[in-house]
Amino acid sequence: MAGGTARGLVIGAGLVAIFLAGCTARERPGYARGNVPLETYSAQQIFERGAYELERKDGEQAAYYFGEVERLYPYSDWSKPALIEQARAYHLEKDYDNARAAAQRYIEFYPTDENAAYAQYLLALSYYDQIELVGRDQGLTYEALEALRAVIERYPESEYARSSVLKFDLAFDHLAAKEMEIGRYYLKRQNFGAALNRFRSVVEDFQTTTHTPEALHRLVEAYLSLGLTDEAQTAGAILGYNYQGTDWYEDSYKLLTGRGLEMRSVGDNWLSAVYRQTVRGEWL
Repeated sequence: MAGGTARGLVIGAGLVAIFLAGCTARERPGYARGNVPLETYSAQQIFERGAYELERKDGEQAAYYFGEVERLYPYSDWSKPALIEQARAYHLEKDYDNARAAAQRYIEFYPTDENAAYAQYLLALSYYDQIELVGRDQGLTYEALEALRAVIERYPESEYARSSVLKFDLAFDHLAAKEMEIGRYYLKRQNFGAALNRFRSVVEDFQTTTHTPEALHRLVEAYLSLGLTDEAQTAGAILGYNYQGTDWYEDSYKLLTGRGLEMRSVGDNWLSAVYRQTVRGEWL
């Protein structure tokens, strides 16, 4: 259960026992199990039934009961915790669209509440947990990054900030992996211009990810294939300075020295600017 009021609630054994009496098949809308109208139960009783279903990992039923608390008792003290718990139940059920909707409503209705950070985190997770395999459309990855950034920036002291930072880094790495996959595809087909654009994007926009060493090596390969030795040597220089212990460095070293070239910054190109910034610390 989420933090604050909702987290502190304990299921009342007597109330739940009454509510569970006569349980058989799933209830009709507006009814408890046993075909008893929900209106005959209090907001607390319905909430506790939702909590019971959530404990049983039945997200669908839990979300239903938490939604009924909101519908039947919108102004009760149980309406607010029911909404955040409904978002959690939907997420458990992998009903990400409804999880996002419930979490977003909570943020809009209770922006300063102690559970707002958890709601924002659930919103982010509803995108993050849907991130597709590398090679698919990455729209959800961008949505996840935006939502995770909101947790980090708005609630830096919350218990969800650290997890959001870790997930942000993984999602960011995921986007770089997408760029690398497309770049390799173009490189194999000798579409060097398109390949260079992808590898350059990784070096400039995703330089903190694990894919940067390979991107630099692929730049060496592509530029050598085009006869652009200045750019190839400069990419090798950056690779040698930052990632000398990698296999990508070894591969680039063999490629360049095999042609009588050095791993050093040469000429005035975009890689020379990167070299000045990252190696020499010259930012102007």
